[in-house]
This record gives sequence, structure tokens and C-alpha cells, in this order.
Amino acid sequence: QVHVVESGGGLVQAGGSLRLSCAVSGSVSSIIQMVWYRQAPGKQRELVAFTSATSTNYADSLKGRFTISRDNAKNTVYLQMNSLQAEDTAVYYCNVHVRDYSGSIREYWGQGTQVTVSS
Repeated sequence: QVHVVESGGGLVQAGGSLRLSCAVSGSVSSIIQMVWYRQAPGKQRELVAFTSATSTNYADSLKGRFTISRDNAKNTVYLQMNSLQAEDTAVYYCNVHVRDYSGSIREYWGQGTQVTVSS
């Protein structure tokens, strides 16, 4: 069993910063890819940023304000969000692809963490 838990969301004023964390635990041999998505009210879920062993990338509109990083020793991925704007208000979800001890690669989602930016 694999658990994915996000934390760090909250209420922040426009222009402020937040750092989200996503911790992966359980039967994890290795983590292939870690991805942040977000879903604003009434909108589709969209990719924010992802990181793998060989690459890191961001949604074009977020480059320069958001930074994804990873602590392999802790099986944790972070999303540093700066210069937050009201349109960044959304539920942020962590998605991971992991290899378990049987060698199978599976996908897991966290429960999401709410980020609210007040203008």
C-alpha cells in the first residue's frame, strides 16, 4: 500500500508565498515521477509542474513563480509558490508514479490541499 499526503495549503494574501509538500510512504521501491496538478472551482484539473529523474517542467504560465523540488531521501516533493495571485486559488493535488517491490509501476493521487489567495 502506498500513501500520498499533501500539506502546506492555506489562506494567503496576493503577492505572498506558500510551500506545498507531498510525502509518499508505504511499499515504494522507487518513485518514477512526481507531479503537481491543481483544480480551480468550475475548471478542469491542470498540470502545474512535474519532476522525474531526468527532467523538470512547468506549465508555461507558471514558470518563474513556481518551483518544484524533490527530496529523494524523504520521498517528498515540494512546490514553492511565490507572487501568488487570486487565480492561483485551487485545490492542489500530488500525483506520483511509483515502482513497488514487485516491480510494478502504479499511479497514486493525494487527497489535495486547498490554496486560497485573497486579493
